[in-house]
Amino acid sequence: MRRIHVGNALSAFGLGFTVPYLYVYVAQVRGLGAMTAGIVLAVFAVAALIVLPFAGRAIVRRGPLPVLLAALVTAALGALSLGLAGGAETVLLSAAALGAGQAVMQPALATMIVDCSTAETRSRAFAMQFFLQNLGLGVGGLIGGHLVDTTRVSSFTLLFAIEAAVFLLLVVLMSTVRMPHSPRLPDGSARAGQPAGDGWRQLVGNRAMVQLCVLGFVLFFACYGQFESGLSAYGVEAAGMATSTLGTALAANTLMIVVAQFAVLKFVERRRRSRMIAAVGLIWAVAWAAAAYAGLGHGSRAMATAAFISTYALFGLGEAMLSPTVAPLVADLAPEGMAGQYNSAFALVKQLALALGPAAGGPLAASLPGPYVVTFLLFSLLITVLALRLGRGLSPAQDHPWAARSRVVARGGVAAEPVGAEA
Repeated sequence: MRRIHVGNALSAFGLGFTVPYLYVYVAQVRGLGAMTAGIVLAVFAVAALIVLPFAGRAIVRRGPLPVLLAALVTAALGALSLGLAGGAETVLLSAAALGAGQAVMQPALATMIVDCSTAETRSRAFAMQFFLQNLGLGVGGLIGGHLVDTTRVSSFTLLFAIEAAVFLLLVVLMSTVRMPHSPRLPDGSARAGQPAGDGWRQLVGNRAMVQLCVLGFVLFFACYGQFESGLSAYGVEAAGMATSTLGTALAANTLMIVVAQFAVLKFVERRRRSRMIAAVGLIWAVAWAAAAYAGLGHGSRAMATAAFISTYALFGLGEAMLSPTVAPLVADLAPEGMAGQYNSAFALVKQLALALGPAAGGPLAASLPGPYVVTFLLFSLLITVLALRLGRGLSPAQDHPWAARSRVVARGGVAAEPVGAEA
């Protein structure tokens, strides 16, 4: 598990190391223009959407470790070739390889955590994963920003070469992991003798999982999908914030996660998961209300700045509450041997929300700031409604595993793993 967590931190480091500078690299450093740079970012996201459905089946059939190693090699080749690419075609192909590789790392690592944890340790393991991912992203972005120089192509070549080296180092590290035995389904289905497509049909037939995917889409669309697009555009256009204030707000978000992650863990894991997700919706509604005050209120500049920074901090508190809640719930909903497919499906939903969130939020925030904050405040309240509805369809072991284990132990038995729900 320690090696898996190192893998999470290093993969996030690689993502934060280069992705924030892709646009500048393609448009300005390589001189390919804003249009090509926009297409590269789109290809980065589309490649992830294409490979994730196949990644789930591969994880189920082969196990998460071989899939992770293949993804790391693909991402390393994509990063290295991106640093050396000079033409538009090569840049696009390299970005597709890098995006596909990095997308597949997420469900593979999540499935490895599931296989190496128990119902008692899973929430803490996913909380640690989220903490290290944010730490890796922050450190990667900080170091990458100090290495790049838009007047020197060689600085970006070095940047992408270091990223490729990090991924190859991770290949060596993860090759030493010995995974515990877990069920594998040779045909990729949920039951022996059924066609491979039945795995996806069973997932779609699992009502609780479908509800969780819908809820997950709204979560990522209304929060994560707004950080670097809609909310930042709203801050600059409506609230009149300086770019330095945006940086401070992002730092407040990261600091809140670092400070709150393990402080809230025991509180969260002892309560119903559906109610904790519902509480996050209410917290984020307050965050959007603070954003409305920052941009549309009539307070002082200091109060508006404090409100805007508080918006990002409150988002961080909600993220810290979600990390030990949502990912373990995906694992507990998955039937035996199907965790890889369920993790990939949820990663696909997340990627789709992160692709659509900026596209919808950015233009709306810049042109109609009032309707923008009202819309996403309502999305946050929708999270609360969807979470409470989801809770009604979960078994006690899935929604409140801590209480279920406590009852079993009180009767003198052994705490059992939650069983995946079926339609």
